[in-house]
Parts: sequence; structure tokens; C-alpha cells
Amino acid sequence: MRVLLVGGGGREHALALGLAGDPAVEALVAAPGNPGIAAVAQLREVTPTDPAAVAALAVEVAADLVVVGPEAPLVAGVADAVRAKGIAVFGPSAEAARLEGSKTFAKDVMTAAAVPTARAYTCEDAAAVARALDEFGAPYVVKDDGLAAGKGVVVTDDRAEAERHAAECGRVVIEEYLSGPEVSLFVVTDGEAAVPLLPAQDFKRVGDGDTGPNTGGMGAYAPLPWAPPGLVDDVMRDVVHPTLAELRRRGTPFAGLLYVGLAITPSGPRVIEFNARFGDPETQVVLALLETPLGGLLHAAATGTLGVHPPLRWRDGAAVTVVVAADGYPAGPRTGDVITGADRAGIIHAGTRRDADGTLRSAGGRVLCGTATGPDLAAARDAAYALVRDVELAGSHHRTDIASAAVDGRITVPG
Repeated sequence: MRVLLVGGGGREHALALGLAGDPAVEALVAAPGNPGIAAVAQLREVTPTDPAAVAALAVEVAADLVVVGPEAPLVAGVADAVRAKGIAVFGPSAEAARLEGSKTFAKDVMTAAAVPTARAYTCEDAAAVARALDEFGAPYVVKDDGLAAGKGVVVTDDRAEAERHAAECGRVVIEEYLSGPEVSLFVVTDGEAAVPLLPAQDFKRVGDGDTGPNTGGMGAYAPLPWAPPGLVDDVMRDVVHPTLAELRRRGTPFAGLLYVGLAITPSGPRVIEFNARFGDPETQVVLALLETPLGGLLHAAATGTLGVHPPLRWRDGAAVTVVVAADGYPAGPRTGDVITGADRAGIIHAGTRRDADGTLRSAGGRVLCGTATGPDLAAARDAAYALVRDVELAGSHHRTDIASAAVDGRITVPG
């Protein structure tokens, strides 16, 4: 099987490692890729959000499967353009990807499917924003209605900050706050059959103790030792299958990766958001534990044969990833700094570039992450931090508390 992987971040590096480790994948091409991905794939230049260019490249490299990593190409219709060429693609259509591309659309689908979620209003002017904030009270949850690279959400007790974010975004969804620990659940689906992966937890705030502004994610771990029994089964029954059924009813079936972001509230699991692709950095830890060949799994979802795919196999133990961010991230990350100590197993490249002389430099806000497995969560955490400590990048920063609360048994589930 020849595979074309679209994207060039940390998620795509993790996907590339998984695909390269599948014996059925005889050739792997990544576009545009990154220096880490270059170790396991041939890199090609492409604009990931240009549907025609991606489809033409898929034809040129004779791809049997195209895997679209980021959300923006999916919302732009890349999967549709590839399918129109008769090539199997892992990723939803542009219409189905509106589950992530529009918070309003996602809420409409959840309401129609009776999915448990927060009450919410879509607001387009200051008066509507004020009414919604008055009704829900603090903490205020204000979400950009469109794509925002994981940074369009503000959760704050500061009314002025909430109003300022709403004004900057223009069209927002304002929700009631959902209390309780958060869970990321990835579900591979062909539109009918659906297979859950291991639940994970990520860390959105930039600072220890969940302080500071939201980011694209500063670390993650899996599995979740504190997760309620039956959590995945309950979410599949109450959230995933009703959502897929509603999208089929609308004539826009969702095939690809459905990301379900959950809060485990006193009333049970509630959906915070849907995404239309693998999450970053949760992908790094979930795929590190997946023993089932990744290429075959994604191909089954892309070809409508997921229902006959063998049950998934998982490695024992746990996985932790710790993100190393550039100086100034998330507000204004500095790029171009030299990186040393990054060319080792377990280092996932996210925002890097390599000079002609081989020098590795930072090229984004989240630069790389240390991903490690271990027989238990504590061992995996220690191994991930050992990887990060050996990376040198001027002005970089990382959280020091990834997975600590879970390791110490400090996460309590309501009820």
C-alpha cells in the first residue's frame, strides 16, 4: 500500500511513525512533512489547503490511501477532491468536517441527535454576547465559531476578557461552563461502523496548574487510570452513534476520525467539542500504545470496511508526551533558534525546519515533544521528561506537571 500523508506537525509525525511501522505500507510520502517525518517518509511540497494540488499529488505518487492530518485541509475540501480521483482517503468531506469548522453547526447536530452537551448561544453582536454571559455567568466560555488552531476558546472569570474575545472573533458560541476532568476520545469511523481508541487527557493551558492562556496543547497521557468504568461504551452509545446517524440522515456521512472532547461532570459525560481529525498532542500517546497496524485500520475506515476489521490490540503500560514550546508561545513565538538533542527516538517534531547545512531550527510555537512509554504512568512520565531535558532550544519552555495529578491519584470524578 502506498500512502500519502498530508500535513507537517507533531500529529503528522506521530501518524508517520505509525504508518511506517505497518508492514503493509510499502511507500510513505508526506506533504509537506517536517525534518522528523523525513526520517521515515519521502517529503513533497504541497499547499495542504489546496484541494486540487493535493489530489494531483495523490495521483502523481499513485497513492492507495491519503491520510489528511490537519483540520484546515478537511474544511477546505481536500478529502472531497481526492475521493473525486477515485483514491481512498481517511478524512471527512468538507460538509461533514463542519463539525469542527463551525461550533454552531456542531451544536445543531448535537441538539438534533440528543447528545448531552452544554447549553449554548451563537452570538454576532455585543448585545447578544452580553445576554448570553448574563444568563450563564462565570466562568465564561467563549468560542470562536470557526477554526482557530485550538486557540479560539477563552474560559475566564473576567467578564471584560470574555467580551474582548467575543469582539475579536466576531461570531462566537457562548456556553455554560462544564465542570469536571476532561477526556479526549478518538473514534475511527467509516460513517457506519465506529471503533474507539484509548481515551487520553491533554493539557491546554500554557502553565503548570492549568494557568495562563489556552494553547494547541502542552502535553498528554494515556490511558486514564481514573476514568469511570464503562465510560467509552457510554460515550459510543450516547454521543458517537447518534451523531453519526444524524449526519447520515442529513446526507453528509462522516468518515474519518471523530474527536470527542468531553467533560466528566456530576451529571455524566458531556461533549465540549467535536473535531474532525486526530488531536495534537493526544495522537502522540494514543498511537504509541496502538499495536494494531495503523495503515490497515485507516484504510478500512476509508474504504467502508471497518465493520470487518479485526478488534484493536493495545500495548500494556502507559504513554506520556511533553511539548517543548518556543520563547513567547502562545502570544508571539520566536522562530529560527538552533535546536540540539532532537534527533533521537521519542522526539516528535512539530514546528522545526532544517537548514541546507543540516542545522535544525525552530519554525513554530510548539516546536517538538518528548513521547515515551513505560510499564505504568509514572515510568512513562519520567521517561518523557528525560527526553525533554536533553533538548536544547534557547528560551523554550514546557509544563512540568503533565500527568502528575493522575500519577498521584489527585483526579476525582464527580458522582
